[in-house]
Amino acid sequence: MALTPIRRVVTGNDERGRSKVIWDGPSPGTHETNFEGRGHTDFWVWRETPPPLDGTADAGTWDDEFPGPVGGGHLRVVHWLAKTGESPPNEPYKAPESHGRTWDRGGGNHYNRSYMHKTKSVDYGIMISGERVMELDDCKLTLKPGDIVIDVGAWHLWDSSKTGCMMAFDMFDAEFVDGPAGTAQGKDKPMRPPADLKLPPGVKPQRRIVAIDREAGKSSLVGDTASPDVRTDPARPGFALQRMWVVDGFPAKIVYETLHLPNVLEPRANGSVLNVVTFPPDAAWKGKVGAAEVAAWFKSVGSPDASTYSVQAPHPYMQKTRTLDFCIVLEGEIVLVLDTQEVPVKAGEIIVQRGTNHAWSNRSSKPAVVAIASHGAK
Repeated sequence: MALTPIRRVVTGNDERGRSKVIWDGPSPGTHETNFEGRGHTDFWVWRETPPPLDGTADAGTWDDEFPGPVGGGHLRVVHWLAKTGESPPNEPYKAPESHGRTWDRGGGNHYNRSYMHKTKSVDYGIMISGERVMELDDCKLTLKPGDIVIDVGAWHLWDSSKTGCMMAFDMFDAEFVDGPAGTAQGKDKPMRPPADLKLPPGVKPQRRIVAIDREAGKSSLVGDTASPDVRTDPARPGFALQRMWVVDGFPAKIVYETLHLPNVLEPRANGSVLNVVTFPPDAAWKGKVGAAEVAAWFKSVGSPDASTYSVQAPHPYMQKTRTLDFCIVLEGEIVLVLDTQEVPVKAGEIIVQRGTNHAWSNRSSKPAVVAIASHGAK
């Protein structure tokens, strides 16, 4: 079997500056290994930071490397297999070996189990399907669809033996101030959800796993909790934005926590933010929202100028930011509203949004959940 095709929608602008779809279809950046059904699919590659928003080339087809181009990064989905009779044996563990910006200690087989490895990067890992075990030096964690890992340059191993899986990775350069050790810097206290946190009806707590090397050569779990920072919109009952991570410079810092930083919708010009957003059915608020309610929402998340509201707009929550956004639909169905088109998308599909005017419209009867990684762009 070939790699499972994954739909990718890439946006851009027409000659009048109106947002539209540039590409829509199975992502062409597929790379299968010598094991049938095992490999990865590239969705977007960038070679400089901030990444550009213009250009006519499909950056999802560019030559890539692991853990991503120096000075940039990539979004890819890895396809791993379940353990079968054809699975090769695991290689023995060994002393760390350097491969430039990656290091490995063996222990895997590249079929259903990766090597214990470390990369000079910060990774947003987003489970799409199946089940996967993340092994750190101090624990093992079972991941289900929708779970998110923030791997802050830590040693780790992936095991998909039970069912196989697909998992998205937004990976970008990190700063190791102590050479290849890449250990945690600073003393920022990891945040935990408040005991009295109440989510809106229909909103599930978003799991956030953070891993780092507290000491050289040994990975540690920093936290495995629900998002500690949830933003709601009073005008939209059932809406929630759950913050995951913030990067305030490039290369990214190896730190314990970042949610004390102010960025919500928009990162700094050379930074990044990762959010998981639950969109309730539009029917819950349609006809009750106007300019004042929309302005209040964007102001509450520190981005008053992101709103492109007008009474003629196709959706009241239209917005435009100078960001490259990777949007992964985790649950449900939702419509990407652009200036010239409406694009229905569903769970498992990925949108690459290149600084275009847009909104999200949920016309179903159930909540839709979208993970959105935004990178400051130019």
